[in-house]
Amino acid sequence: MSVPPHAVQLNEANDFLKKHPEVQFVDLLIADMNGVVRGKRIERASLHKVYQRGINLPASLFALDINGSTVESTGLGLDIGDSDRVCYPIPNTLSNEPWQKRPTAQLLMTMHEMEGEAFFADPRAVLQKVVDKFSALGLTICAAFELEFYLIDQDNVNGRPQPPLSPLSGKRPQSTQVYMIDDLDEYAECLQDILEGAKEQGIPADAVVKESAPAQFEINLHHVADPMKACDYALLLKRLVKNIAYDHEMDTTFMAKPYPNQAGNGLHVHISILDKDGNNIFKSEDPVTNDALRHAIGGIIETMPASMAFLCPNVNSYRRFGEKFFVPTSPTWGIDNRTVALRVPNDSADAVRIEHRVAGADANPYLVMASVLAGIHHGLTNKVEPGEPVEGNAYEQTEASLPNNLRDALRELDDNEVMGRYIDPKYIDVFVACKESELAEFEYSISDLEYNWYLHTV
Repeated sequence: MSVPPHAVQLNEANDFLKKHPEVQFVDLLIADMNGVVRGKRIERASLHKVYQRGINLPASLFALDINGSTVESTGLGLDIGDSDRVCYPIPNTLSNEPWQKRPTAQLLMTMHEMEGEAFFADPRAVLQKVVDKFSALGLTICAAFELEFYLIDQDNVNGRPQPPLSPLSGKRPQSTQVYMIDDLDEYAECLQDILEGAKEQGIPADAVVKESAPAQFEINLHHVADPMKACDYALLLKRLVKNIAYDHEMDTTFMAKPYPNQAGNGLHVHISILDKDGNNIFKSEDPVTNDALRHAIGGIIETMPASMAFLCPNVNSYRRFGEKFFVPTSPTWGIDNRTVALRVPNDSADAVRIEHRVAGADANPYLVMASVLAGIHHGLTNKVEPGEPVEGNAYEQTEASLPNNLRDALRELDDNEVMGRYIDPKYIDVFVACKESELAEFEYSISDLEYNWYLHTV
């Protein structure tokens, strides 16, 4: 006789609390449309109730703008009486928060209708709908993210960020120094605590790499045969990095482009696909000859313009793009080529995969994954050819054709028939409404530059 799911979950809670008698509180976490973590903090004694009955949160949680205000044009606020939905724990996400002074745990949640089905506006539900299409074909997605971020000083300069003082030398870094080991040493204590914290939370962080700007770093995550779990890890890693850095008297930013003359923060995703026997369908000594790989790439290329709003969801996101900063401006692909949008790394035949290099670190990982997988499924099922791989500098060989601003990206998404077959049109409407609201507020504001240019000159 099978064990009821809630009993299994209760055992999870019991085992954790028994193992960690010091834990006083539990943070119940749920990520909104922007990937911002929201939720509630409960006392230890209330955890069993959460596992049994869930917690109620308003549906409008998934209609919030970047500032946490409800966007009423989504229809998820006052139009429905700001009504609640129920949130349930995600199994195997209960872990300690190593940065807390009072012992506290965390638990990821997902939103459902009161009748039980997944709530359509939860980005996890958006991704699950796409993943189910692969499951129907007997395919499993293997995925991993690479996450870039800046350590920044807690004191800004006129509201603008600056690199933090090195704990080792007391100096403020200014140069690029890509892959510089000495720069890792400068911030070793903080970076090591991040990796140790990741281990404690079960986040499969691999390595820290010094990236191509002052105090910019990248953390790689191991591949997992569960795209939802890969997104969970990326989300939790961002939260971990922010809090550990704060403990070291530094701030962190995942903003796509915090400095005008330095590289932006990217969110690269690596994807391979396993058949029912666990074999990589992209396996090939010569990737160019592998039909499944080509068709997957072809589908991503065809849907990339319509995916840009998910990959680069903010006004600032589009400032990353440009040849100098290795951010692709057209839907291209190539073998071991970092100037293209879709890179096939030079690896063993068994490890052939697609590296998608377009998304910014400011994007919601669930929506990034959903849009990329939608393209792959479209390509595989329709045998979409990608054209020839680019050799050499893609910027010199192709015209910039991807949407280069949020407004155009939203139009591409809103009008795209293919994306509407994978992503619920109701969700696209909610997403577009939220982002158009943010865009309108941005365009309504008057920048310092405008005052500098025009106040006394015209």
